[in-house]
Amino acid sequence: MRLYPVVNELTCIACGTCAAVCPAEPKVFEVTGVSAVVHPEACLECEACVDMCPTGSIELVDA
Repeated sequence: MRLYPVVNELTCIACGTCAAVCPAEPKVFEVTGVSAVVHPEACLECEACVDMCPTGSIELVDA
């Protein structure tokens, strides 16, 4: 089972923490008006983004 990050756009504050802590290359996240998952295939499933998101707006889901 492969997990991918999903951002709740209603609670995301676009702080950029997810992009800053993501160890994947290319980065999984891009921050514009909100955080967006732009490279889900690069996700390492480490959950750093989930753990560090100050609003709890990210979860890893089965895709």
